[in-house]
Amino acid sequence: MSNRLFQGLIHQMRDTMDCVIGVVDSSATIIACSELTKIGTTNEFVSMDLNDSHDTFVRDGYTYKPFGSHIKPDYAVFVEGTDDNAAKYANIMAITLSSIKQYYDEKYDRNNFIKNVVLDNVLPGDIVVKARELHFNSDVNRVVFLIRILSSNDVSAYDVIQNLFPDKTKDFVFNITESDIVLVKEIKNNVESKDLEKLARSISDTLSGEFYTRVSVGIGTAVVGVKDLARSFKEAQIALEVGKVFDTEKTIVSYDNLGIARLIYHLPTTLCETFLQEVFKKNSIESLDHETLFTIQKFFENSLNVSETSRKLFVHRNTLVYRLEKIKKLTGLDLREFDHAIIFKIALMVKKYLSANPTKF
Repeated sequence: MSNRLFQGLIHQMRDTMDCVIGVVDSSATIIACSELTKIGTTNEFVSMDLNDSHDTFVRDGYTYKPFGSHIKPDYAVFVEGTDDNAAKYANIMAITLSSIKQYYDEKYDRNNFIKNVVLDNVLPGDIVVKARELHFNSDVNRVVFLIRILSSNDVSAYDVIQNLFPDKTKDFVFNITESDIVLVKEIKNNVESKDLEKLARSISDTLSGEFYTRVSVGIGTAVVGVKDLARSFKEAQIALEVGKVFDTEKTIVSYDNLGIARLIYHLPTTLCETFLQEVFKKNSIESLDHETLFTIQKFFENSLNVSETSRKLFVHRNTLVYRLEKIKKLTGLDLREFDHAIIFKIALMVKKYLSANPTKF
């Protein structure tokens, strides 16, 4: 649609400019031109000149001015000539076409509409009306993936993800920051959380295995229609933040599987501090040394089973019992009792949460 939009504007401008003018896309293919025979041709040298700076440049007797909303230019206008007038025309054209393209996107572009819905930039009443205008199916299930780039090379993760999900009528990909990419994926009604995690894993593996780009992926809950996509996005954000605190080794974090960590994340810090003071009346949690905390962690991992934990720790059963008695003396909590173990487990998570002080949305 952009090609037709640009061609219509170029057609109106050509008599005023009295020279060859046109537009190339990011691959330097001419998509609109006052000389129709040039449409579809590509100049690989211009493609090399299209860099991240958006600066005007000259190539083969033409002046080019890149424009677009991304870091790497989406398009560039070109004007025949290399003098100051050509540069002036190119700048005017770039400003005009960029503004009209932005207006067009806001009014007609489905991807831009979804982006605004996800970022909560559209009033709830307007979402329904606009979705109907753009012919969105209100009965379709969708879910939001938030892909956060942790380390990368020169490869564009955005382009890779777009290529992984080429059906732009069902799936939508867009940047919200330099390091955060959003994927809004259409899914089946009966899809399970493990299936979404498998899909997220395939994205992560593709980026890391083939393009040496390390990412973490947060997954929101599935929603029906369009209006609740903002909630799914916020859940994906929370999944990443909570995962960063409680599951530091995980790169794929689903909001559905956060469990009690999700509850702790939403608690006020003052309430968390009060809870810790009440649990550890005798001594603070800081009184427990590294070895003791490691023993506690293994005891929880082995479902409070003394024999199995001692085997995994390579210590005698009596040694572990002695350590548990020591913990009871220090904290007043006997981890062999289920209720005490639950309180202690939550207290450890609350302490970890307060230490991390994550950003809330």
